Amino acid sequence: MAIGLSEEHEALHESVSGWAERNVPAELLRAGADERPPFWSGLAEQGLLGLHLPEESGGSGYGLLEAAVAVEALAERMTPGPYVPTVLASAVIHASKRHELLESLADGSRTGAVALTGALTGIRAEDGSLVVSGTAEPVLGGSLADVLVLPVSTANGEEWIAVDAAATTVTPVKSLDLTRSVAKVELAEVTVPAERVLDGVEGPDVLNLAAVLLGAEAAGLASWCVRAAADYAKVRVQFGRPIGQFQGIKHKLSRMLVALEQARATVWDATRATGKELEYAAAIAGVMAPDAAVQCAKDAIQTFGGIGYTFEHDVHLYYRRALTLRALLGPSAEWAASVTELALAGVTREMEIDLPEDAEELRESIRAEIAEIAQLEGKEQKRALAARGFVMPHLPKPWGRAAKPLEQVLIAQELKAAKVKLPAMIIGAWVVPSIAVYGTPELQERFLPKTLSGEMIWCQLFSEPGAGSDLASLQMKAEQVEGGWKLNGQKIWTSVAHVAEWGICIARNSAAGTKHEGITYFLVDMKAPGVTVRPLTEMTGENLFNEVFLDDVFVPDDLVVGEVGDGWKVARNTLSNERVSLSSGSGGTGASVPDLLGLAGRLGRELTPAEAQEVAGVVCEGHSINALSLRVTLKQLAGNEPGADASVRKLLSTSHAQHVSETAVNLLGPAAVVAADMQLGDPGYWNRAVLATRAMTIYGGTTEVQLNIIGERMLGLPRDPEPGK
Repeated sequence: MAIGLSEEHEALHESVSGWAERNVPAELLRAGADERPPFWSGLAEQGLLGLHLPEESGGSGYGLLEAAVAVEALAERMTPGPYVPTVLASAVIHASKRHELLESLADGSRTGAVALTGALTGIRAEDGSLVVSGTAEPVLGGSLADVLVLPVSTANGEEWIAVDAAATTVTPVKSLDLTRSVAKVELAEVTVPAERVLDGVEGPDVLNLAAVLLGAEAAGLASWCVRAAADYAKVRVQFGRPIGQFQGIKHKLSRMLVALEQARATVWDATRATGKELEYAAAIAGVMAPDAAVQCAKDAIQTFGGIGYTFEHDVHLYYRRALTLRALLGPSAEWAASVTELALAGVTREMEIDLPEDAEELRESIRAEIAEIAQLEGKEQKRALAARGFVMPHLPKPWGRAAKPLEQVLIAQELKAAKVKLPAMIIGAWVVPSIAVYGTPELQERFLPKTLSGEMIWCQLFSEPGAGSDLASLQMKAEQVEGGWKLNGQKIWTSVAHVAEWGICIARNSAAGTKHEGITYFLVDMKAPGVTVRPLTEMTGENLFNEVFLDDVFVPDDLVVGEVGDGWKVARNTLSNERVSLSSGSGGTGASVPDLLGLAGRLGRELTPAEAQEVAGVVCEGHSINALSLRVTLKQLAGNEPGADASVRKLLSTSHAQHVSETAVNLLGPAAVVAADMQLGDPGYWNRAVLATRAMTIYGGTTEVQLNIIGERMLGLPRDPEPGK
């Protein structure tokens, strides 16, 4: 996985990584940062210094995303020297439309650096030049730079200049990052000609570019830390087991991967944004990417243990550079304040998909069909949506449309545009795919039309008092009798069982084999003799959950889905659909970022700095989830597997509504002492949400189980040992 998604970006990442592997030997990492590294000309020959620059300026004619892909790949190798400072300098100069310096920066004959802070003042002369004095520090790469991009305070406000280093006094400063120089730059009445004043460049523009490029580097650092720590955890044995098998280490590494993918997604999105949206997206990347690098480096050191604390091990170099990036960009709290300010001002970012031109013909066809359906009302509209395959279009015909990802995206867009809402299937949305794949034609005809139209209510009889997330440990018995089966046992945490007409149920028909064998998947009539439903009162005081007792409940043979004894495979199909469904949106609680921002606007007061940072946290998290979702969709459109993006999105989505509602309650202060009741205004609404969302990290697949899945499937960590082994 990497910042770039397309085949071209993946090829670029692989090419740059391979080049760095061949040209950046390990001994260079400790060789000091006082001169250009020996591979500098090679970087230029590969075109890596000018990926983001136009061809007429000596660049490759690509953009900021391609530069970010290269920066990430080189950071994974801890590439020393002034590469990133030079790329940032040329990006700022390019933003000013000044092209005369770009060719020398792109071909490597000159290096550059940018001061993100400084105390320089300039006095305007009649010819438009500036006479500049003062100091700028720290300047990353300053001691090796030929061209320095500096901020200057003038009568017109802050302006930016590009000055030759030879006209300044550059004093190297001992750097925390052992692989890159830092310097103090002093100017004493230096005359900067008008053509070296970067018209049109403002402080936010420079910070946005820095957030993207240094954020991409932070993602590269985090990537190495995740991969190296995971590889070590697979082979380092303690107490007779690889340490990666211990849940504490497995979850730590999984959390590292989550932080990495959030960093990548937010930096990636910032490379695509423009205008005010760029300021918003870059601020989010400024919060998430540097913090991810620091946290991943710290956790990598912890995973490596004693050897990770030695100077000889490379991990401290990554930690040093991560800390340096965080210091240069500024505290997370400052970026967070910008995020909150922009969000409260109404700035947001829609995750739009650029679709191929040949999609328009298909779009017109879909639009025409939906327009016909939009003329219908009530049940007739819902039935028409089901009959045309619009409810779950990815399913095979006639229940879906066998729609490829592109068609699915177009359907979702056109339904939204026509303001046509899909039926609320609730649990039925998890049932339909299993019956469509494993059910007989008779079962499909009997159950799917009414389920797809939302007219048949289902419940899920999976969880048991002693099984929980370990569904394969279920104890409900299925005894074969003449014409069918008798089910005996108890199910629990069964949503909407008190109103459901039918239930999907897994029960054990045989004790032979592994615990995943001998399980059969049944459809149970919830009004059948022997079915007893008892409501469970939740912490909200409501009754959505139930416990269900089955006492000699007869299920005929024709209500078995799939083969007898092969129910685990069918159940896995149901569970995979469940997790996708539960991980989208706020899970029906209404606890979303727009709701939170609405509350903040109704408080009638300014947020405190601590409150603003907390609000920014959930805004950033929500944005990262949306960016991850878009990345998943784009990968599917390209015919690729979603990979870590999908797993991370699922994990984050289950807890996001919790974080939103907890932040809202904190904003309410003493007003939050009122009852959890949606009729009592903001305090009651958010108190109900903070209670209701506690279930999100349980019934959508517990957080701990999902972390195990990420660790084992995404990072290749050893699976937990079987009990007793």
